[in-house]
Amino acid sequence: MAYNRSHSATYLAGQIAKGFARSLQRRATALGFSPGQFPVLLELWQEDGLTQKQLLDRLDVEQATLANTLARMERDSLIQREQHPRDRRAQIIRLTELGRELERQAINAAAEADAALFDGFRQFERELMMEYMRMVIENARKL
Repeated sequence: MAYNRSHSATYLAGQIAKGFARSLQRRATALGFSPGQFPVLLELWQEDGLTQKQLLDRLDVEQATLANTLARMERDSLIQREQHPRDRRAQIIRLTELGRELERQAINAAAEADAALFDGFRQFERELMMEYMRMVIENARKL
């Protein structure tokens, strides 16, 4: 019996993730950030001045991945790091003015990327798909 990858949720989820990343990539590059930086930006727009550990806990990524992402963001002048006032081992991650100014445009770019991939969906279909994706993500966290 031949394996049909179009019937594999794991395969399809990977393809969806690649599609959303590509859709955001074109828009993000024009604005000066990458899709991998977007989750960090979202967290800092919501609460600026987090530690790297707080970001790790909120983003569910590997330490090395986050460290590399933050280094690129610092290089690109999106964030700056400050010594934590009470913990010499920790650093506070803060948005720069450029990072703060990017918020509206970046969120619009992400909404455009979503809209492009949901083209042809009716509103209730999009909402249902989003709910299913949240359920799958929650199940994956239990593994």
